Amino acid sequence: MLRANFHTHTAFCDGKNTAEEMAERAAALGFAQLGFSGHMDADIHMDFDAYAAEIMRLREKYRRRLDILLGVELDCLYDPCWAERAEYVIGSTHFLDTGGDLLPVDSTPELFRRLAEEYYGGDYYRLAKAYFALEAEVYDRTHCTFVGHFDLVTRFNDELHVLDEEDPRYIGPALEAMEYLVREGVPFEINCGAFNRERKRELYPNRRLLRALRDFGGEIFISSDAHQAELLDGGFPTALRTAAACGFRCVSILKHDERGNVVREELALDTLLTDS
Repeated sequence: MLRANFHTHTAFCDGKNTAEEMAERAAALGFAQLGFSGHMDADIHMDFDAYAAEIMRLREKYRRRLDILLGVELDCLYDPCWAERAEYVIGSTHFLDTGGDLLPVDSTPELFRRLAEEYYGGDYYRLAKAYFALEAEVYDRTHCTFVGHFDLVTRFNDELHVLDEEDPRYIGPALEAMEYLVREGVPFEINCGAFNRERKRELYPNRRLLRALRDFGGEIFISSDAHQAELLDGGFPTALRTAAACGFRCVSILKHDERGNVVREELALDTLLTDS
């Protein structure tokens, strides 16, 4: 089983639990690494100083049990200066710029419909194309360590059924953005957040996109996108099996080396599956 998570939210942003409660849960699960990744975006702007101080306190407190890393989830339309003190960055696209207002793609179905109807003439494929055009810039804008929930634009699609995710008008822009990001050398996460909270039937990215990612030579992390302690490893068995079925052989993790630098390491997927 995978015993690490790097997409973790706490009460510093929109999470349910304190950072210490998340760390205690990780230690109880036998995690080796836990990365905190508080939001930095147009809706949620953490007190970074307080956040960093608490994560560093927990690093010292748990240092014999758990390797704790300080990260942020940075929106691609947000000022990258807020990631300068982080040890790693998740690059995500939560918003589209409508010419003055930033409107989210993942807040509520009502806001998503408003975004489509008021700014894209009710054409959800135009909206998705604009989303993926921006998503293609996520590394250039954030210099992220890995890409978060690549196809977040489908957050409400199980409910609204406004996008055929096999339609060329959808899949074409998605694959174009994905291929560009793979060429830039940035890994992607398999994000379990909507799946483990029973908001979507599939992980991000979906299986069609994950197979393409493998064909492009892309690399993966697996993240629970945990907003509550009980889901810190939520969805990991499904994500591991899905990654293997889509042809991946390794999963990336982050860790501190003996000098305290954050390094990336590859874990064999078959070993993780056997251990589960």
